[in-house]
Amino acid sequence: MVFSSNIFIFWFLPIVLFLYYLSPGLRLKNVILLLVSLFFYFWGEAELVFLMIFSCLMNYAVGLWIDRSPSKKWPLGIGIFLNLSLLSYFKYADFFITNVNRFLPDAHDLDFLHIALPIGISFFTFQSMSYLVDLYRGDVQVQKDPIKLSLYISLFPQLVAGPIVRYHDIAKDIIERNHSLELFNSGVRRFIIGLAKKVLIANVMALLADEIMNRPPDELTQGIAWIGITAYTLQIYYDFSGYSDMAIGLGRMFGFRFLENFNFPYIAKSIQDFWRRWHISLSTWFRDYLYIPLGGNRGSSSRVYFNLVVVFLLTGLWHGASWSFVVWGLFHGMFLIIERLGVKNILSKIGPLSHVYTLLVVMIAWVFFRIEDIGTAFDYLGVMAMGSASVDIPFRPNNEQLFILSVGIFFALNGVSLFKLVDQKLLQLSRFPKFLEIAASTGLLLLFFFCIMALSSNAYNPFIYYRF
Repeated sequence: MVFSSNIFIFWFLPIVLFLYYLSPGLRLKNVILLLVSLFFYFWGEAELVFLMIFSCLMNYAVGLWIDRSPSKKWPLGIGIFLNLSLLSYFKYADFFITNVNRFLPDAHDLDFLHIALPIGISFFTFQSMSYLVDLYRGDVQVQKDPIKLSLYISLFPQLVAGPIVRYHDIAKDIIERNHSLELFNSGVRRFIIGLAKKVLIANVMALLADEIMNRPPDELTQGIAWIGITAYTLQIYYDFSGYSDMAIGLGRMFGFRFLENFNFPYIAKSIQDFWRRWHISLSTWFRDYLYIPLGGNRGSSSRVYFNLVVVFLLTGLWHGASWSFVVWGLFHGMFLIIERLGVKNILSKIGPLSHVYTLLVVMIAWVFFRIEDIGTAFDYLGVMAMGSASVDIPFRPNNEQLFILSVGIFFALNGVSLFKLVDQKLLQLSRFPKFLEIAASTGLLLLFFFCIMALSSNAYNPFIYYRF
């Protein structure tokens, strides 16, 4: 079940809200949320919901062990091992077998396990490990109520595609949270904005990107190849940031305050700046739980570069069991090292060209993220760089796709700031600011109406990050 579906919007969510607000007391509200979260996961994963329940109970038990043990390193190590073992088995076992078989004679090939990938396993595994590490460090108190810890791990708004929520960020909300009409309304507004990003922009860009990037590169002109990667660049941003907006909005409806996960990454002035703005919950997770423990910026330059390579190698693997994701991660890591070697100082002096540089690096990297076969990805980059032989019947985007492409570029490059500035000036000049509030609410209702119309008429509604 995806957020951008009629069954979620008109059936699941209203029923859950009704049951939640009808329930007296926070404990019963937490039980309701836990049960509907497990049902939400069961809807898409069926029997794999037992893996989710096992993860919740396992991390609850390990958390108690860490709290009571005089030597906390052993229970922490075992807890991390168990979490990573689950992740490795379900996500990387067949990838490992594929690479081992390359070095074995055909007669001795290992059989594939054909394991179904549990949706969101990378997200809820990282959340669980952050709880154990923070407990070991003394940053949080142990959660002795299995319902509350299970709710943290399985809370449906952020369960299957993030953001990665740290326990210390919502521990207070789980134990004692306040509900208000203002917070609920802000959640509804945020959900509609995220829904519009997903349905009105990401879905259209997904079709355009698929129509272009699923073709053999030698069937593309240079211009069409650039349109294809631009469409994918917009698709993945609006897809994932739209989901994050909807998750944040849903959280507010139930009294939770999730941290922001995106901050206009495509206006970044460097790759370092990009990772401060893109998938913030993941980049800060790797920073706090891997990069800094490895030594961070301390030590020699070679040690810092080694730390960056390790982090971005694992960042690539976190996204998927494929060498193309490894290349994508290492590509970003390489440019972070290049910037540390002095390019960052140059970028600070060249103004708008720093944005061009960053976008170019990011878009080139997205080619490897989108095209799983590395050879085909290089062929696609070759067409982007040099063009190709004359194509008899070149692909042409339709007018709707070109319009949404333009709209997506405008808002991705912080075009919304223009509207915020205009809104602020109008509030200063207008004697009737209430009218502007009514106009904004009307605009959101129209946006919601267009989203529902699009959902009702178009079955193409993928979520990229569901597979991570």
